[in-house]
Amino acid sequence: MRLLRRILPFGLLAALAGAFGLARLMVAPAPDDTEFAARYAQPLTPPAGPVAVYHLGHSLVGRDMPAMLAQLAGHDHASQLGWGASLKQHAGPVAEIPGFAQENAHSAYRGADQALASGDYGAVVLTEMVEIRDAVRYHDSARHLALWANRAQAGNPAARVYLYETWHRLDDRDGWLNRLDADLARHWEGDLLRPAFALADTPPIHVIPGGQVMARLVRAMEAGQVPGLTRREDLFARNADGSGDPIHLNDIGAYVIALTHYAVISHRSPDGLPHRLLRADGMAAQAPPDAAVPVIQQLVWQVVTGYPATGVAPS
Repeated sequence: MRLLRRILPFGLLAALAGAFGLARLMVAPAPDDTEFAARYAQPLTPPAGPVAVYHLGHSLVGRDMPAMLAQLAGHDHASQLGWGASLKQHAGPVAEIPGFAQENAHSAYRGADQALASGDYGAVVLTEMVEIRDAVRYHDSARHLALWANRAQAGNPAARVYLYETWHRLDDRDGWLNRLDADLARHWEGDLLRPAFALADTPPIHVIPGGQVMARLVRAMEAGQVPGLTRREDLFARNADGSGDPIHLNDIGAYVIALTHYAVISHRSPDGLPHRLLRADGMAAQAPPDAAVPVIQQLVWQVVTGYPATGVAPS
Protein backbone atom coordinates (compact mmCIF):
# COMPACT_ATOMS: atom_id res chain seq x y z
CA MET A 1 0.00 0.00 0.00
CA ARG A 2 2.80 2.45 0.85
CA LEU A 3 4.51 1.68 -2.46
CA LEU A 4 1.23 2.12 -4.33
CA ARG A 5 0.81 5.58 -2.78
CA ARG A 6 4.16 6.59 -4.22
CA ILE A 7 3.48 5.50 -7.75
CA LEU A 8 -0.28 5.91 -8.31
CA PRO A 9 -2.42 9.07 -8.42
CA PHE A 10 -4.93 9.28 -5.59
CA GLY A 11 -7.98 8.93 -7.85
CA LEU A 12 -6.60 5.75 -9.43
CA LEU A 13 -5.62 4.38 -6.05
CA ALA A 14 -9.13 5.06 -4.77
CA ALA A 15 -10.64 3.37 -7.82
CA LEU A 16 -8.48 0.29 -7.34
CA ALA A 17 -9.38 0.18 -3.68
CA GLY A 18 -13.07 0.39 -4.56
CA ALA A 19 -12.74 -2.44 -7.06
CA PHE A 20 -11.41 -4.76 -4.38
CA GLY A 21 -13.75 -3.52 -1.64
CA LEU A 22 -13.08 -2.58 1.95
CA ALA A 23 -12.91 -6.13 3.25
CA ARG A 24 -10.17 -7.16 0.82
CA LEU A 25 -8.01 -4.20 1.79
CA MET A 26 -8.09 -5.09 5.46
CA VAL A 27 -4.82 -6.42 6.81
CA ALA A 28 -6.19 -7.07 10.29
CA PRO A 29 -9.53 -7.11 12.07
CA ALA A 30 -10.84 -3.74 13.15
CA PRO A 31 -9.31 -2.92 16.55
CA ASP A 32 -11.27 -4.06 19.59
CA ASP A 33 -11.91 -1.78 22.54
CA THR A 34 -8.51 -2.38 24.12
CA GLU A 35 -6.60 -1.93 20.86
CA PHE A 36 -8.60 1.15 19.94
CA ALA A 37 -7.95 2.76 23.33
CA ALA A 38 -4.25 1.95 23.01
CA ARG A 39 -4.03 4.05 19.84
CA TYR A 40 -4.89 7.11 21.92
CA ALA A 41 -3.15 6.23 25.17
CA GLN A 42 -0.23 8.56 24.45
CA PRO A 43 -1.18 12.21 23.88
CA LEU A 44 0.35 14.08 20.97
CA THR A 45 3.15 16.55 21.53
CA PRO A 46 1.74 20.09 21.49
CA PRO A 47 2.73 22.05 18.37
CA ALA A 48 5.38 24.71 18.84
CA GLY A 49 3.18 27.40 17.29
CA PRO A 50 0.35 27.96 14.82
CA VAL A 51 0.00 25.39 12.05
CA ALA A 52 -1.77 25.94 8.75
CA VAL A 53 -5.08 24.08 8.59
CA TYR A 54 -6.89 22.54 5.63
CA HIS A 55 -10.61 21.71 5.95
CA LEU A 56 -12.36 19.17 3.71
CA GLY A 57 -16.08 18.84 4.20
CA HIS A 58 -19.43 20.56 3.83
CA SER A 59 -21.70 23.20 5.34
CA LEU A 60 -21.14 22.04 8.94
CA VAL A 61 -17.58 23.24 8.34
CA GLY A 62 -18.74 26.29 6.41
CA ARG A 63 -16.79 29.44 5.68
CA ASP A 64 -17.20 31.31 8.96
CA MET A 65 -15.97 28.71 11.43
CA PRO A 66 -12.56 28.26 9.72
CA ALA A 67 -12.26 32.05 9.45
CA MET A 68 -12.96 32.41 13.18
CA LEU A 69 -10.49 29.65 13.98
CA ALA A 70 -7.80 31.38 11.95
CA GLN A 71 -8.39 34.63 13.88
CA LEU A 72 -8.11 32.78 17.20
CA ALA A 73 -5.01 30.78 16.28
CA GLY A 74 -3.20 33.10 13.90
CA HIS A 75 -2.75 30.53 11.15
CA ASP A 76 -3.33 30.25 7.42
CA HIS A 77 -6.23 28.11 6.25
CA ALA A 78 -7.97 26.84 3.16
CA SER A 79 -10.88 24.54 2.40
CA GLN A 80 -12.86 22.57 -0.12
CA LEU A 81 -16.57 22.30 0.64
CA GLY A 82 -19.81 21.03 -0.85
CA TRP A 83 -23.49 20.70 -0.01
CA GLY A 84 -23.60 17.71 2.32
CA ALA A 85 -20.64 16.29 0.42
CA SER A 86 -19.15 12.96 1.46
CA LEU A 87 -15.47 12.08 1.54
CA LYS A 88 -16.15 9.80 -1.41
CA GLN A 89 -17.64 12.64 -3.44
CA HIS A 90 -14.67 14.88 -2.66
CA ALA A 91 -12.40 12.17 -4.09
CA GLY A 92 -14.19 12.27 -7.44
CA PRO A 93 -14.52 14.94 -10.15
CA VAL A 94 -15.41 18.35 -8.74
CA ALA A 95 -18.37 18.48 -11.14
CA GLU A 96 -19.93 15.68 -9.11
CA ILE A 97 -19.52 17.40 -5.72
CA PRO A 98 -22.94 18.85 -4.82
CA GLY A 99 -22.86 22.63 -4.50
CA PHE A 100 -19.17 22.83 -5.39
CA ALA A 101 -19.36 26.11 -7.30
CA GLN A 102 -21.50 27.84 -4.69
CA GLU A 103 -19.68 26.63 -1.57
CA ASN A 104 -16.19 27.39 -2.87
CA ALA A 105 -16.80 30.89 -4.21
CA HIS A 106 -14.56 32.53 -1.61
CA SER A 107 -10.93 33.47 -1.16
CA ALA A 108 -10.07 30.56 1.20
CA TYR A 109 -10.92 27.91 -1.40
CA ARG A 110 -8.08 25.68 -2.50
CA GLY A 111 -8.67 22.44 -4.35
CA ALA A 112 -7.97 19.34 -2.29
CA ASP A 113 -5.68 17.83 -4.92
CA GLN A 114 -3.35 20.81 -4.98
CA ALA A 115 -3.63 21.61 -1.29
CA LEU A 116 -2.64 18.21 0.06
CA ALA A 117 0.04 17.63 -2.57
CA SER A 118 1.63 20.94 -1.61
CA GLY A 119 2.45 19.81 1.93
CA ASP A 120 1.55 23.29 3.16
CA TYR A 121 -0.78 22.14 5.92
CA GLY A 122 0.28 20.84 9.30
CA ALA A 123 -3.29 19.92 10.21
CA VAL A 124 -5.83 18.36 7.84
CA VAL A 125 -9.41 18.24 9.13
CA LEU A 126 -11.75 15.78 7.43
CA THR A 127 -15.43 15.27 8.07
CA GLU A 128 -18.09 12.98 6.71
CA MET A 129 -21.56 13.81 5.46
CA VAL A 130 -24.59 13.41 7.65
CA GLU A 131 -26.85 11.43 7.85
CA ILE A 132 -23.83 9.42 9.01
CA ARG A 133 -25.68 6.12 8.65
CA ASP A 134 -26.23 6.85 4.96
CA ALA A 135 -22.59 7.85 4.55
CA VAL A 136 -21.49 4.51 5.96
CA ARG A 137 -24.02 2.52 3.97
CA TYR A 138 -23.69 4.19 0.59
CA HIS A 139 -20.42 6.18 0.52
CA ASP A 140 -17.80 3.73 1.78
CA SER A 141 -16.85 6.11 4.56
CA ALA A 142 -14.11 4.17 6.33
CA ARG A 143 -12.14 3.47 3.16
CA HIS A 144 -12.30 7.07 2.00
CA LEU A 145 -11.33 8.34 5.43
CA ALA A 146 -8.24 6.10 5.27
CA LEU A 147 -7.44 7.18 1.71
CA TRP A 148 -7.69 10.89 2.54
CA ALA A 149 -5.57 10.41 5.66
CA ASN A 150 -2.93 8.63 3.60
CA ARG A 151 -3.04 11.37 1.04
CA ALA A 152 -2.58 14.09 3.65
CA GLN A 153 0.56 12.43 4.94
CA ALA A 154 1.86 11.65 1.47
CA GLY A 155 2.04 15.40 0.87
CA ASN A 156 3.32 16.21 4.35
CA PRO A 157 4.51 13.27 6.50
CA ALA A 158 4.36 15.52 9.58
CA ALA A 159 0.73 16.53 9.01
CA ARG A 160 -1.73 15.64 11.72
CA VAL A 161 -5.04 14.27 10.47
CA TYR A 162 -8.30 14.94 12.30
CA LEU A 163 -11.82 13.62 11.93
CA TYR A 164 -14.33 16.34 12.80
CA GLU A 165 -17.36 14.79 14.53
CA THR A 166 -20.54 16.73 13.76
CA TRP A 167 -24.27 16.34 14.57
CA HIS A 168 -27.66 15.69 13.03
CA ARG A 169 -30.84 17.70 12.69
CA LEU A 170 -32.46 19.08 15.81
CA ASP A 171 -35.68 17.34 14.77
CA ASP A 172 -34.08 13.91 14.37
CA ARG A 173 -36.74 11.33 15.19
CA ASP A 174 -34.37 9.46 17.52
CA GLY A 175 -33.71 12.62 19.52
CA TRP A 176 -30.86 15.05 18.90
CA LEU A 177 -29.07 14.48 22.20
CA ASN A 178 -29.72 10.74 22.01
CA ARG A 179 -27.98 10.63 18.65
CA LEU A 180 -24.99 12.60 19.92
CA ASP A 181 -24.68 10.31 22.93
CA ALA A 182 -24.78 7.14 20.82
CA ASP A 183 -23.24 8.07 17.48
CA LEU A 184 -19.69 8.85 18.60
CA ALA A 185 -18.96 5.25 19.57
CA ARG A 186 -21.41 3.64 17.17
CA HIS A 187 -20.61 5.48 13.95
CA TRP A 188 -17.70 7.93 14.15
CA GLU A 189 -15.52 5.44 16.00
CA GLY A 190 -17.23 2.15 15.14
CA ASP A 191 -18.05 2.62 11.47
CA LEU A 192 -15.33 5.08 10.41
CA LEU A 193 -12.23 5.03 12.57
CA ARG A 194 -12.00 1.36 13.53
CA PRO A 195 -12.45 -0.01 9.98
CA ALA A 196 -10.11 2.67 8.65
CA PHE A 197 -7.42 1.52 11.08
CA ALA A 198 -7.80 -2.03 9.77
CA LEU A 199 -6.60 -0.91 6.33
CA ALA A 200 -2.95 -1.04 5.36
CA ASP A 201 -0.81 1.92 6.44
CA THR A 202 -3.62 4.14 7.72
CA PRO A 203 -1.87 6.89 9.71
CA PRO A 204 -3.07 8.13 13.09
CA ILE A 205 -6.38 10.00 12.97
CA HIS A 206 -7.46 12.07 15.95
CA VAL A 207 -10.90 13.48 16.64
CA ILE A 208 -12.31 16.99 16.92
CA PRO A 209 -15.41 16.27 19.04
CA GLY A 210 -17.76 18.94 17.76
CA GLY A 211 -20.88 16.94 18.47
CA GLN A 212 -19.77 16.13 22.00
CA VAL A 213 -19.08 19.79 22.78
CA MET A 214 -22.49 20.75 21.40
CA ALA A 215 -24.21 18.13 23.55
CA ARG A 216 -22.40 19.18 26.72
CA LEU A 217 -23.05 22.85 26.05
CA VAL A 218 -26.74 22.38 25.27
CA ARG A 219 -27.25 20.42 28.46
CA ALA A 220 -25.56 23.21 30.40
CA MET A 221 -27.62 25.86 28.62
CA GLU A 222 -30.89 24.08 29.26
CA ALA A 223 -29.94 23.65 32.92
CA GLY A 224 -29.54 27.42 33.27
CA GLN A 225 -25.74 27.29 33.61
CA VAL A 226 -24.80 29.49 30.61
CA PRO A 227 -25.81 33.14 31.12
CA GLY A 228 -27.80 34.49 28.21
CA LEU A 229 -28.09 31.17 26.34
CA THR A 230 -30.97 28.92 27.35
CA ARG A 231 -32.13 26.90 24.33
CA ARG A 232 -30.32 24.72 21.80
CA GLU A 233 -31.81 26.88 19.07
CA ASP A 234 -29.62 29.72 20.37
CA LEU A 235 -26.71 28.02 18.56
CA PHE A 236 -28.46 27.51 15.22
CA ALA A 237 -29.18 29.74 12.25
CA ARG A 238 -32.51 31.00 10.99
CA ASN A 239 -33.82 30.65 7.46
CA ALA A 240 -34.73 33.63 5.31
CA ASP A 241 -38.40 33.28 6.31
CA GLY A 242 -37.49 33.45 10.01
CA SER A 243 -37.98 29.76 10.71
CA GLY A 244 -35.30 27.86 12.56
CA ASP A 245 -32.59 26.04 10.62
CA PRO A 246 -32.38 22.63 12.29
CA ILE A 247 -28.75 21.82 11.44
CA HIS A 248 -26.65 24.82 10.40
CA LEU A 249 -24.96 26.98 13.03
CA ASN A 250 -25.34 30.68 13.63
CA ASP A 251 -22.34 32.82 14.56
CA ILE A 252 -22.43 31.76 18.20
CA GLY A 253 -22.48 28.08 17.26
CA ALA A 254 -19.64 28.63 14.79
CA TYR A 255 -17.64 30.29 17.56
CA VAL A 256 -18.16 27.27 19.82
CA ILE A 257 -16.91 24.89 17.13
CA ALA A 258 -13.97 27.18 16.30
CA LEU A 259 -12.97 27.02 19.98
CA THR A 260 -13.18 23.22 19.81
CA HIS A 261 -10.89 23.09 16.78
CA TYR A 262 -8.52 25.54 18.46
CA ALA A 263 -8.27 23.44 21.64
CA VAL A 264 -7.62 20.19 19.76
CA ILE A 265 -5.16 21.49 17.18
CA SER A 266 -3.19 23.85 19.44
CA HIS A 267 -3.39 21.82 22.68
CA ARG A 268 -4.16 25.11 24.42
CA SER A 269 -7.10 26.04 26.61
CA PRO A 270 -9.39 28.53 24.88
CA ASP A 271 -9.89 30.32 28.20
CA GLY A 272 -9.47 34.05 27.68
CA LEU A 273 -9.66 34.02 23.88
CA PRO A 274 -11.53 36.90 22.24
CA HIS A 275 -15.16 36.39 21.33
CA ARG A 276 -15.78 39.37 19.06
CA LEU A 277 -14.67 38.08 15.69
CA LEU A 278 -15.31 38.54 11.98
CA ARG A 279 -17.14 36.27 9.60
CA ALA A 280 -15.42 35.09 6.45
CA ASP A 281 -16.92 38.03 4.55
CA GLY A 282 -15.24 40.51 6.91
CA MET A 283 -18.47 41.51 8.67
CA ALA A 284 -18.68 41.42 12.46
CA ALA A 285 -20.08 38.14 13.73
CA GLN A 286 -22.75 38.03 16.40
CA ALA A 287 -20.86 37.53 19.64
CA PRO A 288 -22.03 35.28 22.46
CA PRO A 289 -23.14 37.07 25.63
CA ASP A 290 -20.11 38.28 27.58
CA ALA A 291 -21.07 36.32 30.69
CA ALA A 292 -21.45 33.10 28.67
CA VAL A 293 -17.97 33.21 27.16
CA PRO A 294 -15.89 31.86 30.09
CA VAL A 295 -18.43 29.10 30.67
CA ILE A 296 -18.28 28.05 27.00
CA GLN A 297 -14.49 28.20 26.88
CA GLN A 298 -14.06 26.13 30.03
CA LEU A 299 -16.64 23.58 28.87
CA VAL A 300 -14.86 23.15 25.52
CA TRP A 301 -11.56 22.50 27.28
CA GLN A 302 -13.17 19.95 29.63
CA VAL A 303 -14.62 17.97 26.72
CA VAL A 304 -11.42 18.10 24.66
CA THR A 305 -9.12 17.07 27.51
CA GLY A 306 -11.56 14.42 28.71
CA TYR A 307 -11.62 12.50 25.41
CA PRO A 308 -8.31 10.72 24.64
CA ALA A 309 -8.96 10.52 20.89
CA THR A 310 -8.34 14.26 20.61
CA GLY A 311 -4.65 13.63 21.33
CA VAL A 312 -4.69 16.41 23.94
CA ALA A 313 -3.33 15.53 27.38
CA PRO A 314 -5.83 15.55 30.28
CA SER A 315 -5.86 18.82 32.13
